Amino acid sequence: MQSERINSKDAASVAISRQSSMDESIGITGSYELTCFDKDGNLKWSEPIKNLVVTVGKNDLLDKYFAGSAYTAAWYVALVDGASTPTYAAGDTMSSHAGWSETVPYSNSTRPSVAWNSASAGSKVSTATSFTINATATVAGAFLTTSSTKSGTAGTLYSAGSFTGGNRSIASGDTLNVTYTASV
Repeated sequence: MQSERINSKDAASVAISRQSSMDESIGITGSYELTCFDKDGNLKWSEPIKNLVVTVGKNDLLDKYFAGSAYTAAWYVALVDGASTPTYAAGDTMSSHAGWSETVPYSNSTRPSVAWNSASAGSKVSTATSFTINATATVAGAFLTTSSTKSGTAGTLYSAGSFTGGNRSIASGDTLNVTYTASV
């Protein structure tokens, strides 16, 4: 007698995979735009500047944003002296920046204050901040700080940068406008 045997087996497998870590990053970049007009209002030159956001500036931004309390900032823009070739370092502060110095050939009694437009599309842009130039000088770039005192060393340095094409000349009677853009 012959018998048939059937062995039935069920098999199933399931694989679940997941990313073992999440990576989030945000990078904040900034740039200045300096535009110089002569005493008659004619454009002399205009040049963008990439900048270095220094460590104390990054820390200030993080402390203010994540502090969870009301915060109103007062920001001022100033000019970098073009008598030499400036160098910037992440460790620069208002009280210690050995690679560059400020120049003040303008009649404004303090560093001009920065007014900001509302953020849009991941950028925040200042309105043009004006310097009324009252002496011939060479400018290398600009910096952003929380102190209005001309040549002062108090406050928080946020960023600084220089022209890539070399230093620029300004003369008495010129108007120098500086705009800053921060983007993420």
